[in-house]
Amino acid sequence: MPRKSAHESLADADAAPGGVAAVDRALTLLGAFRQGDGALPLAELAARTQLHKSTALRLLASLEHARWVQRLADGRYALGPEVARLYALYAAAFSLDRVVLPVLRDLVAATGESAAYHVRQGDVRLCQFRVDSPHPVRDHIRAGDLLPLERGTGGRVLVAFDPAPGRVPGARDRALHARIRADGYAASVGDRLDEVAGISAPVFHADGSLAAAVTLTMPAHRYDERYVKPVLEAARRLNGQV
Repeated sequence: MPRKSAHESLADADAAPGGVAAVDRALTLLGAFRQGDGALPLAELAARTQLHKSTALRLLASLEHARWVQRLADGRYALGPEVARLYALYAAAFSLDRVVLPVLRDLVAATGESAAYHVRQGDVRLCQFRVDSPHPVRDHIRAGDLLPLERGTGGRVLVAFDPAPGRVPGARDRALHARIRADGYAASVGDRLDEVAGISAPVFHADGSLAAAVTLTMPAHRYDERYVKPVLEAARRLNGQV
């Protein structure tokens, strides 16, 4: 009988409701590979997933059979060709608007304010996606509009988390960027326009690099600090998906 681990595995600690435990555990083995990993020994995979070695070995045998992993001559394990095949299918079918727009719509539904997705374009930022507030009084930015990097919370976030090469910010901007990075978001009233308030949070690619900023905007008189939480949640949902 296989030995039971003294500690709960990552899969068991976060099991899918109504799911299959063996599948959850196998998926944590695939998820154990990180950026820069070429191949990993059994001991490292077991440590990262908190699975007993004997359990990890049996799961790896099934994953190897299905070509999700491959066992190298030295006994270490690397990702297999099935991962590449499915990634190619995913990349061919991927549409950014199908990922971003539902999150922006949920953010508007939760707050009643306008939500946008900003990406950096050289020295400006592009409003790539936008969902308007149902309120008749709102700011009227449209998808496709270009906005400054140095004003507005969306621009502040993009610069704070990915400074422009060769540009040296002043002491005031350095302090502001440091605070944004520490807080994980930017919030202000009247930064870009006196009558407009905004809250923005960074969105990251799967490799940890900055992808975009999710921004909630509203008239200054409707600014509410409670909106920070849904903005952060929207950014969290998009992390690694774009």
